[in-house]
Amino acid sequence: MTRPLRFLLLTAAVAASLAACNREREAAPPAAERPDPNALVTPADAAAPPGYEAKTQYADIKLTLPDALKAHPDLHARLYAEEVRKLKQFAEGAQGELTEAGAPTDRPKYENTVTLTAAAETPKLFSLKRTSFDYSGGAHPNTLTSGILWDKALKRQIGLSDLFRKGADLSALDRALCSALNTAKRARVPDGASITFESKPFSCPRVATTPFVLSPGDTPGKAAGLTFLIGPYQAGPYVEGGYEIAIPATVFRSLLATAYAGEFGGQPARTGDVTPAPSEAT
Repeated sequence: MTRPLRFLLLTAAVAASLAACNREREAAPPAAERPDPNALVTPADAAAPPGYEAKTQYADIKLTLPDALKAHPDLHARLYAEEVRKLKQFAEGAQGELTEAGAPTDRPKYENTVTLTAAAETPKLFSLKRTSFDYSGGAHPNTLTSGILWDKALKRQIGLSDLFRKGADLSALDRALCSALNTAKRARVPDGASITFESKPFSCPRVATTPFVLSPGDTPGKAAGLTFLIGPYQAGPYVEGGYEIAIPATVFRSLLATAYAGEFGGQPARTGDVTPAPSEAT
């Protein structure tokens, strides 16, 4: 092989090697663009909006979601979609009612404000409190609270029946809630009458049909009990307001299902009436 030919072949091989190296460098994304495997929330997860707000001449609607929800993108997306859909339906209904034939033209517009706040979280469970302020043209607005309990591993919402063993007798928990509620009622209305499960027009609620959230406590990663959310008109007249009654886990620990027994522990910061003051609820 002649010297010029060997030189040409060597030059071609070096060029091919350099080209391959360049292709490898181009294929690898810059380190700054690679997703962080340790990040709790990826940029795609964080894209779900933190809330929603709209104002029309007929209604004001608003949704506020907590920052803690960003760590649970499946639940975040689901709640955002559900709540915004319902708020838009509310706004459409307001327009229909306020523009119906014969309706007074000076009626105030409607309002629906939904606020979700993180209540407590354990390794398996994430608990949210939902507060809805609704004015639909009545004598006064209504504020209702409910709870959302999310199983992080199963990626689904669960209820009270999931927390307890199948067939568990909840009567002791019913009585504890009724007793704590009557104590709270006496503190607000000292001369008011006590209520029972059979009293009318107001009576003690049963835990199986009462919304609830997990109660935080003094042990990180553990729920210290359950807080039951009792709305206005349920245990007393509207002016008396709603109640949030915290029952410690010591009352019902033996009833818990095996899958969730380890999620409870420690002592709650407060028990009994833990209803937020008006300034705390805003």
